[in-house]
Amino acid sequence: MQMRPMIRQLGAAVLAVAIGLSGGTAQAEVRIKDIANFEGVRENHLIGYGLVVGLLGSGDKLNSSPFTRESIRGMLERLGVANLDGAALKTKNTAAVMVTAKLPPFARRGSPIDITVSSLGDATSLRGGTLLVTPLTGADGAVYAVAQGAVATSGYRVDGNAASVVEGVPTIAKIENGAIVEREIDFNLFQLDSVRIALHNPDFTTAARVHDAIEGRLGDGAAEVLDSGTVEVWIGGKDNVPDTMMTVENLTVTPDTIARVVVDEKSGTIVMGADVRIGQVAISQGGLTVRIQENFNVSQPGPVSVGGGTAVITGAPISIGGSTVVVPETEIDIAESDGSFTILRGDVSLEELVNGLNAIGVGARQTIAILQAIKAAGALHADLEII
Repeated sequence: MQMRPMIRQLGAAVLAVAIGLSGGTAQAEVRIKDIANFEGVRENHLIGYGLVVGLLGSGDKLNSSPFTRESIRGMLERLGVANLDGAALKTKNTAAVMVTAKLPPFARRGSPIDITVSSLGDATSLRGGTLLVTPLTGADGAVYAVAQGAVATSGYRVDGNAASVVEGVPTIAKIENGAIVEREIDFNLFQLDSVRIALHNPDFTTAARVHDAIEGRLGDGAAEVLDSGTVEVWIGGKDNVPDTMMTVENLTVTPDTIARVVVDEKSGTIVMGADVRIGQVAISQGGLTVRIQENFNVSQPGPVSVGGGTAVITGAPISIGGSTVVVPETEIDIAESDGSFTILRGDVSLEELVNGLNAIGVGARQTIAILQAIKAAGALHADLEII
């Protein structure tokens, strides 16, 4: 029962959040740019294969990473070092890596972008290495950027004779501005007659509000709802595309969401939306707790210990050759707590739900079980999502 004060403090904190959500307006207005993006205006993923050199003996083992050996030999041959025997390569200072990056929209030739370098073989650390020239290609196979530079890792590794310490992940590194854009994506805004807005969370009500906000600013007929996640905006003149997009993305709307309860069973975290409603239901919390504890006692023989057999000392028989024996002992404690009922009336709000759960002093784990039971009873008017 030592956890009851902690449970009540947690309940008070959750209650404070609930009051903040249920008091005043349900949701604030947000900019369209924060809940949606323009279709086609997005990042593109790039990938490449390269070598990191200059490692302090923490590179790939060439016997177990043949692709690293072949890459080293191919690189040296391109640089004029020919007729190499691949089997004779014994370097430990090179690692094969995969290089990934995101090409921003409207990135121009010569612009720098950040890259991520990840070990492909059995290298133990990329710390202190240098990435050699690595072409980065897109999904179409074309080269869009070229990467090279000194590797900066956030993790470290310490090895000893009998133990090792690894902090973070030293086989993954980032290089800020480590790649240069070599090819631009062909996309011309001034050829568009319309732009489409894609909502991050599709919802017909939100789409309708976005439509109304756009028409309220640009005029009737300027927008059309295509589906729950897409709103098309018509451009009055092709010269006005950037100005129109800037105007639209800064308009504010109040997004609408479905009532949802999200439960993370691993951490015991529960998040409930402001629109969650509970039908009339009675909740009881209590039950039987059985605690089992195993104790192991040691039975030690007497101080006289020689070989096998029986001897007589001062006329008293003594067993010779005794051994230490572990004797288990089990303790069982049963505690029964009386269940208590709390009745939640119909159409209960989030604040009233938290008040009811706090009244019977339940914790996060118990609340998860109660919410699942309420959902099974058909009284939880919200989506219950367990992650």
